[in-house]
This record gives sequence, structure tokens and C-alpha cells, in this order.
Amino acid sequence: MHGYGYPPQQQPTRRPTTTTLTLLRVLFVALTVLSCGFLSWAALLRLAVVTRETRDWVLLAVAFVANGAMFAYIVSTPDSQEELTDGQAIVFLVWMVCSLGGATAYYLWAEIRHFGRGPGAHAPVPYAGPVPPASAPVPGYGYPPGPPSAPHHTPPPRHTPAPTGPPVPQPPQPATSQRLDEVRAELDELSDYLRKEGGDR
Repeated sequence: MHGYGYPPQQQPTRRPTTTTLTLLRVLFVALTVLSCGFLSWAALLRLAVVTRETRDWVLLAVAFVANGAMFAYIVSTPDSQEELTDGQAIVFLVWMVCSLGGATAYYLWAEIRHFGRGPGAHAPVPYAGPVPPASAPVPGYGYPPGPPSAPHHTPPPRHTPAPTGPPVPQPPQPATSQRLDEVRAELDELSDYLRKEGGDR
């Protein structure tokens, strides 16, 4: 009913421009660095909203809890103490490096990976194996059959493929639209032409 493309309920989302993405990345990384890691959860919140993956929501919760625990740790240090002890300084430094480095690196990696795929891109498909040779055109496929042509000489193939076993029966193809049949016929004509041109070399 709707033809090819997206069904009516699934409209493609618009990808932000490269400039917008770069400005947002700089803003969230600067926010994380300038707050000494206390606002690292903001970058992770943006990432979780954009990617909508469970892993990103879990990391947001971990960062939020870690930041809250560090804030409580700093507030609980006695006011009479003018300098941090070595243990307190090490705890604060480790938290700050993990918060700054981990959140910033993960945010940039995941967002660049998310927007680097492009709209509608899927994971790479593994190689499926050798393609079976094309069969002769079927009368009534695409265009009506023309007058019978004189047989032409086809050069022998340069190499013979190794036998792959018994042929796998193909499931029956569903009825296709007339336009799709026309496109297939045009592609068949083009491949025949290219084979003929390639054989002259």
C-alpha cells in the first residue's frame, strides 16, 4: 500500500550537522573538565538520551552515584584539618582521574561511534560465499521477449569454481511489482552488456 521506503510510523530521524555535534562534544567535555569531574554525569546523560542503550543508562547511574559519594566524602572531612592527608588525596585523585578520563573518553568514543554509522547503517554483513552463476533470462521477465536472436559465441570461463555441494532449493519468490521487474530487466541487460564488453579485452 505504501510502496518501498519507511513505513508511515517510522520516520527517519534527522542527524545533526557535524558542526553541531562538534560544538556539543566540546561543551560537554569542557563541562566535565572544568567541574573537575563532578559534572561528568551530564555528558553521560546526553549520551544515554541520544543512544537509548541500557549500558549508557547504567553508566550514567554509576557516574551519578560515584559523584554523589565523592561529594559526601569531601563534605565529611573535618573542617579543622587544613590539608588533606595522603590517603584522602589519593582517594580524591583516583576518583578525579577515573571520572574525568573515563567519562570523557567513553562519551567521545560512544558518541562518535553512534553518529559515525550514518542514518540507516547496519553492522557489516559477513561474506556469504560464492554467488551462483546467473541463469538465462526467463520470457516475460521485465520486458516482453524480443525476436529470437542468432546464437552468439561465449568465451569459456577462465577458471572453474570448486564444487560446493548439492544445490540448495530456492524458496518461491513472492509476486513483485511491475517497476521492480523493469529495473531487474534493465540490470540484466546491463550485466550482459558488461560481460560482452569484458570478453573483448
